[in-house]
Amino acid sequence: MTSDLGERIAAGEIAPGAVLTLAQLEADYDASRTVVREAVRVLESIGLVASRRRVGITVQPREAWDAYSPRLIAWNLSGPFRQQQLEALMEVRVAVEPTAAMLAARRATPAQRAELRRLAARLRALGDEAGGASDEFLEADVAFHDLLLQASGNPQLVALRGPIREVLTGRSRLGMTPATPAAGTLEEHEQVAAAVMAGDGAAAERHSRTHMRVVWAEILADGSLS
Repeated sequence: MTSDLGERIAAGEIAPGAVLTLAQLEADYDASRTVVREAVRVLESIGLVASRRRVGITVQPREAWDAYSPRLIAWNLSGPFRQQQLEALMEVRVAVEPTAAMLAARRATPAQRAELRRLAARLRALGDEAGGASDEFLEADVAFHDLLLQASGNPQLVALRGPIREVLTGRSRLGMTPATPAAGTLEEHEQVAAAVMAGDGAAAERHSRTHMRVVWAEILADGSLS
């Protein structure tokens, strides 16, 4: 129930300003009051709705929603605002991941540096075998970017791990990840990892930015074709 109602609100099927009631939701979903209350609690935690006595459950304006909620990102990716969600998060990645790479070159532990190199090599091997759309490639790609943010040592950047993980996973599930990765992306993963290993923050930032811009161009191109 939670996901269905969240998807309907995210898609605009239930518009901001709409007022729902517990009784109405119980009937619509043939659910108990306990189940309905839990669904509303989850949606309230993301900012999609607000409950008030004698008023009901009011759908909130989009600007009140938690834009970094992995649940909301997933709902957006499954609906008509998919392209807008992909572009918005890609713009964030272009802005922050190069900085995370630069900080990781300064702050990563020896184990983190070695793991980034291992993951980059794994991505290279899978990509060279046209495995870019595989679950194994997705797992390694998520782990690479997750670790890069973690190694930055900045808690605000680390907090972006969930949203970035969700958009990488969502893109793969939607069939938007090519079997043969775009030219240069495998090399940039390796270059970022090598720069972090060497403690070269400027190079890590530069290679990460190049990589992010290639992926950004892919997403914009996908949008122009839809």
